[in-house]
Amino acid sequence: MLLYFDDERDAALRLAEAASLEAACIERHRFPDGELKLRLPARLPKRTTLYRSLDNPNEKLVELLIASQTARALGVLHLDLVAPYLAYMRQDMEFTPGEAVSQRIVGRFLAHLFDAIVTVDPHLHRIDKLEEAAPVAHAVVLVGALPLSDHIVRQRRRPLLVGPDSESAQWVAAAAARHGLDYTVCSKVRSGDHDVAVELPPAQVAGRAAVILDDMASTGHTVAAAARLLRAAGAASIDAAVTHALFSTQALEMLRANGVGEVWSTDCIAHPSNAVSMAPLIAQALRDIVPGSRPHTGRL
Repeated sequence: MLLYFDDERDAALRLAEAASLEAACIERHRFPDGELKLRLPARLPKRTTLYRSLDNPNEKLVELLIASQTARALGVLHLDLVAPYLAYMRQDMEFTPGEAVSQRIVGRFLAHLFDAIVTVDPHLHRIDKLEEAAPVAHAVVLVGALPLSDHIVRQRRRPLLVGPDSESAQWVAAAAARHGLDYTVCSKVRSGDHDVAVELPPAQVAGRAAVILDDMASTGHTVAAAARLLRAAGAASIDAAVTHALFSTQALEMLRANGVGEVWSTDCIAHPSNAVSMAPLIAQALRDIVPGSRPHTGRL
């Protein structure tokens, strides 16, 4: 069975269909003081999957705590978490004394609740594997850039893929290799949340259909800075493709103002720009997970 919340109904039902799972919505009630009451189906199979993408994560982490413990009490022995966007992965070390290393804290919290985590392009900097942050029995990382690249080549003939910063290089390279495309990666210097300087390396941009590809976009400033450089270099068209559409309210308007035409994203986070469903890849990942013989306690 696949459990989901009503605000993610569409993506969850796409996954349920792709994975041939029965789907059930978790009932949610908010009391006047802000506390939540959840109600799960009274009968759950021994193996159950919970779908919750962790954008705007703080309240959702409480939902996962309550829902997972309730599922265990109802007899679930193997509990999967499908979190297409996994929050708190960027803060992975103590930069100044006293800083919380959120990646470790949230990762271990989730590992106490779930037997498996399936996610897409987690923002990992200084670790190689997700299980280093979230030590679950099965940690599955999918790459959103690959299905995005399939969509891009259907929309643009022989596009030039552009990574807006060095962190995007891994996804841009994989997407380019999938279809034999040219690509280049910008360098970025960030001096604040909204202050970003980007440099475009020498590349044959003039007359090309350029597509900026990244794992996430929130304020859109990095993508906009790359777009300005591509426009100055004579790109015939400029589009953007991102795995996680964390766009702020003004971000899309700013991208348009800086020459970006189309914006495409996966459905990891519900957004009007969603053009690619991750359901087929997530469904296959769930099928590939073989539950262990020792049941998870599911207790903190």
